[in-house]
Amino acid sequence: MSNAIFVVNAGSSSIKFQLFSVDGDGECRRLMKGGFDGIGSLPHLFAADGDQTLIDQTWEADEIDGVSDALDEVVKFVRAYSSGDLPIAVGHRVVHGGPDYSAPTIVNEAVLRQLERLVPLAPLHQPNNLAPIRLLLERQPHLPQVACFDTAFHRGHAEIADRYAIPEDLYVEGIRRYGFHGLSYEYIAQSFESLAPELVGKRVIVAHLGSGASMCAMMGGRSVESTMGFTALDGLPMGTRPGQLDAGVILYLVDQKHLGSGALVDLLYKKCGLLGLSGMSNDVRELLASTEPRAKMALDYFTYRISLFAGMLAAAMRGLDGFVFTAGIGEHAPSIREAVIRQMDWLGVELDPDANEQSALRISTRDSKVGCYVIPTDEELMIARHTWRVVTQNVEKSVWELRA
Repeated sequence: MSNAIFVVNAGSSSIKFQLFSVDGDGECRRLMKGGFDGIGSLPHLFAADGDQTLIDQTWEADEIDGVSDALDEVVKFVRAYSSGDLPIAVGHRVVHGGPDYSAPTIVNEAVLRQLERLVPLAPLHQPNNLAPIRLLLERQPHLPQVACFDTAFHRGHAEIADRYAIPEDLYVEGIRRYGFHGLSYEYIAQSFESLAPELVGKRVIVAHLGSGASMCAMMGGRSVESTMGFTALDGLPMGTRPGQLDAGVILYLVDQKHLGSGALVDLLYKKCGLLGLSGMSNDVRELLASTEPRAKMALDYFTYRISLFAGMLAAAMRGLDGFVFTAGIGEHAPSIREAVIRQMDWLGVELDPDANEQSALRISTRDSKVGCYVIPTDEELMIARHTWRVVTQNVEKSVWELRA
């Protein structure tokens, strides 16, 4: 397993992981994927190689003391699977790179401290993304770790797209629009050549629709505009996040409802979005199955806002050639896709109902002025590719310096 890359995506009560082998040409091949969920309640480690289960083990709640113990069990399993070998590097999804990190980077103590300062900008994601990095730095200090940022893909925006209409000193400090889900968008952009070559070099909107949701305008495979901004609260309504919200609402909640910062974080990250609108669930599958009027209203609001932002992103590119659905909802909910496309017919999108129901690659008619597609995303593969590139470039650089 000398050329293995381990990919980690850690949350508050779960750790998702995948293991990749890398061939001589730098191509990454997935060996297995798994997760450790139920941390703090019913700890459960599972992993599979395709359809073959490799491990499926549970513990009592008090036997696994947080992410630290869970990560120990994951590492123990991966080493056993790899005949005792550690991977050559670990790649991590890190939601926020702030103004200083526009590309994947090897993490040391100094880098980690800088990333920890960004926790207030992504309070649900950043601390959980960074926890395994700190643990591995302490326990395996010589094992290279690479942070891959969800903000990096958007860092090439024009200044006019990244600015807020606020004083210069706040912009310099780093209060600007960053955009997120960049690893997903980058993978989709790279997939055009093999899956939809007619989109290469074109004006494309990609809708990453999952529990977290955003949209990205791409020209020539590069991000030029995004629905998300300074934090992952902006833009589309999400499972439990409100999306676009008048800042005056926050002022009202502080001044009139006397909500402190902790209560605001809890409200905006955990109680809004589809959950807040429906009053019953943040899961689109449950809402689609429900006959409750508020469930229908929540979904109508979701699809309305997607089509609304599509107009904004098309305006940023002064036209539109393609539209791509991806992520959990985008890939698996034909009725959501249909509702969005019906509201986008003014842009020249014509739906092929049969293709949409089958979740085909192209779900628009051949006569449609704008091609519409369903492309599954693969953020973990993107992380593995970045990790291999960064680690090998670092090794080559070190060898060159020694020779010099």
